[in-house]
Amino acid sequence: MRHLITRCVAAAVASALPPDRLTTYRTSDGIELKLHTFEPSGLKASDRRSAIVFFFGGGWSGGDAKQFYQHARALADQGMVAFSADYRVKSRNQTTPFECVQDARAAIRWVRAHAAEWGIDPDRIVASGGSAGGHLAACTAVIVDGDRAVENGKFSAVPNALVLFNPVLDTTEKGYGAKNFQAEQQTTLSPCHHVRPGVGPTLVFHGTADKTVPFENAERFTRLMHAAGNTCVLVPFEGKDHGFFNAPFFRPSSNGADYELTMRRTAEFLVTHRYLGDPR
Repeated sequence: MRHLITRCVAAAVASALPPDRLTTYRTSDGIELKLHTFEPSGLKASDRRSAIVFFFGGGWSGGDAKQFYQHARALADQGMVAFSADYRVKSRNQTTPFECVQDARAAIRWVRAHAAEWGIDPDRIVASGGSAGGHLAACTAVIVDGDRAVENGKFSAVPNALVLFNPVLDTTEKGYGAKNFQAEQQTTLSPCHHVRPGVGPTLVFHGTADKTVPFENAERFTRLMHAAGNTCVLVPFEGKDHGFFNAPFFRPSSNGADYELTMRRTAEFLVTHRYLGDPR
C-alpha cells in the first residue's frame, strides 16, 4: 500500500511540473532530441535572461530528462530560462559517450544560436547535470576541440558557467566509466585531463561517501581548476552517496533536504556570478 501511495504522489507531482514547451534542438539518425523548457513568468524575446541547460545522469546508457524538472522549474521561477535536455544513450540508441558529448555541445550551441528569439543573454549560459550528465556539462566547458557537430557551427558550444552534481570527472580506472572507452581513449573525454585556463565559474556538489564516482575526483578537479586560475567551488556532502541531490519529483523516497540545500547554494552561486538577479 505504501508503495502505491508513493507512486500516486509521484504521479501527482509529475502532473504539476510539465515543461512549458518541448523544442527539437537536434535531429540525428532520425531521432529528434528535445529541450524540455521551463520559462520564467513574463518572458519576452527582448529580455536578456540567463539560461541553464541540465543533462540527466544514467552512465551514458539510460536516464530521463525529468530528473531535472524540479531544478529547472525552481530556477525558472527565479528568472532564468531553464532547459532539461534529451541526448542519445546506449540503451536506446546504441551510442557511446562520444555521441552524448556531441549532443550536449549541440544543445548549448542551439540555445546560444536562438538566444535572441528566447530572450536569453548568449553570454550567460550555464551547463549543469548529474553524474554522467555532469560529465557532459563539464566536457562542454573544458574540451573545446574535436567537436563533430555541425549545427549552428558558428556559435560556441562552451557554456559561461557550470553547476555540477556528483559529476564524472575522470573516465580512467581512477574514476568512473573506463569500460566505456578503448584504452587509448580513456582520457579523451576525461575532464580532469583537460582542465584549462578560462573555464567559467564552476560549482561542484559531491558526496564524500560516493561509491560510484570517487569524491577524490571532485577534489582533484577543483585543485586543477584553481591551478589553472579558474573559479571552482566544491561543496562536500558528508557521508552522502551518489545521487543524494535528486529532487522528490524524480526520487519520491527523498525527503528533499539535500535537494533544497543544493538549490539554495546554487542560487547563491548564481547570484554571486550575476546569473540570477539584476545583471546590471
